Amino acid sequence: MKKWGFLVLLIACLCFVFIKNGSFFEPKADVPNVEVEENDQGEDIDNIQTIKITEEQIYQGDLLLVNSEYPVRQEGIKSDVVNLFTQNELVKGYGLLYNDTYLSEEIAHKFSKMIASAKKEGVDNFWITSGYRNFDEQRKLYKEMGPDAALPAGYSEHNLGLSLDVGTTQTTMAKAPEGEWIEKNAWKHGFILRYPQDKSDITGIQYEPWHIRYVGLPHSAIMKKKDFVLEEYLDYLKEKKKVSVMVEGEKYTVSYYPLSENMIINTPKNQEYVISGNNMDGVIVTVYE
Repeated sequence: MKKWGFLVLLIACLCFVFIKNGSFFEPKADVPNVEVEENDQGEDIDNIQTIKITEEQIYQGDLLLVNSEYPVRQEGIKSDVVNLFTQNELVKGYGLLYNDTYLSEEIAHKFSKMIASAKKEGVDNFWITSGYRNFDEQRKLYKEMGPDAALPAGYSEHNLGLSLDVGTTQTTMAKAPEGEWIEKNAWKHGFILRYPQDKSDITGIQYEPWHIRYVGLPHSAIMKKKDFVLEEYLDYLKEKKKVSVMVEGEKYTVSYYPLSENMIINTPKNQEYVISGNNMDGVIVTVYE
């Protein structure tokens, strides 16, 4: 009887451990392996160069915030927008709903790589239903659909060339394997689900499981880890000023600089870096270490 009592106690303990971890013989959620150090560790003054930042750069880059308060500026529109219907080498592994679907060529390449990864996992029924729209197209759409279903010209991410709507022929994206895959895995490829279900009070947009946006790594990983939408992430960077990030073994440093007169920033001499504006009041420098 003592032996049976011990076995019952052991099983009960194991059940408690699984339940406490939010799972009962279920795999853990696909959470990024991200470590964020929020302390400013200073700079190696022997390995830096100074760069002058212009006001125009605030409105250029992959981290631009576009919403009802911050419209698209002409400087922020991607310069490599192409008609995907005429670019067979870009359209691999997915379909196009319309033959006049436009997108940044760079973003199209990244999307194709992401779709290739999904196909390896048996998820392969993706379609692009909408990509880049110019202001005239957005104005027409807003007039036809109204404010409940569209945004005014200049206030939609689709006017940037960084965003696209993704669909499937099987069912709605909220129920489809494609929608589930994107929500779990898009961050690995630099994409985010821009308007998630529980953040409409922040984004001002209802849940759109089909609308994805490119921000790049490590930003997509940090946002996934901390459950941030773009508005929250940019506020976070403004508060912390500088964070060091380890994503899947790769190290990055992300720094926010507010705009100032004759603005000068420090960047490393021998490391790759990217500068993006936030479309509000400053720039974000991402160093790939």
